[in-house]
Amino acid sequence: MATELKKRYDFMLLFDVKDGNPNGDPDAGNLPRVDSETGDGLVTDVCIKRKVRNYVLLTKGTEAGYDIFVKEKAILNKEIEKAYSDLEIDLSKPPADTADGKKRNKDGQGQGNEIQKARDKMCETYFDIRTFGAVMSTGANAGQVRGPVQLTFARSVDPIVTLEHSITRMAVATEAEAEKQSGDNRTMGRKNTVPYGLYVAYGFVSPALAAQTGFSMEDLDVFWTALVNMFDQDHSAARGLMATQKLIVFEHDSDLGNAPSHKLFDFVKIEKKPGVEVPRKFADYDVTIPTEAELPAGIHIIEK
Repeated sequence: MATELKKRYDFMLLFDVKDGNPNGDPDAGNLPRVDSETGDGLVTDVCIKRKVRNYVLLTKGTEAGYDIFVKEKAILNKEIEKAYSDLEIDLSKPPADTADGKKRNKDGQGQGNEIQKARDKMCETYFDIRTFGAVMSTGANAGQVRGPVQLTFARSVDPIVTLEHSITRMAVATEAEAEKQSGDNRTMGRKNTVPYGLYVAYGFVSPALAAQTGFSMEDLDVFWTALVNMFDQDHSAARGLMATQKLIVFEHDSDLGNAPSHKLFDFVKIEKKPGVEVPRKFADYDVTIPTEAELPAGIHIIEK
């Protein structure tokens, strides 16, 4: 039986990249995302959620309640229609309950309390919906869900440098290319990497929203595990060496919280070690984490 989430949590995720592209920007030729004013590297919340989804699907996807709604090549409206089918709600006929209407306003679309039932079914079935929320008001219409877990963009501690590398493939795609090169068969390309960057993302877990989606303590444990291990299951030549270095969780004694999140985050200090001008590894930084005695009353700190 699922355990109800009764406490608020705020957290900091520290991860780094070495000789890779942590999150390419499609509007800039897939270059690593950068704050143009400061030079700080950026990784979107969507990118981090994608890795969490992939990890949960890989490790828990065969278990009931841990399917993923937004997955590669998914057709979302079909998943919404399946929820209605599982509930045995026929969207081609008038609603079974006249309180939802005496006739079907739009063929193939839920209405009235049917939408709430479909919404609850989607939350029950899909981990990412009850965690991050979703807009499901398309197609058959299962409404919208505001998720209890929210993430910010990750930002690098120091400005990053983007390096551009020429690469060669010893093959061509077509015979015409081979003839043009007289059999040399080489294809040139470009690859962009960040030599090193330490990134910090912030996150928040709301018990009030968890009660609406059914997000439980068991789900929270799965989420923490995903944040710690997601990069180990996401290696690619483009991303280089990426790893979660620290997950710092602030647990509140109450559902509304015992201190503002931004003040808790300020207790964590991340600084370059003396004598380090250009960091190239996590050990080049000092990360100072407060003890519980230094924190406001009602706050407990958890490191993962």
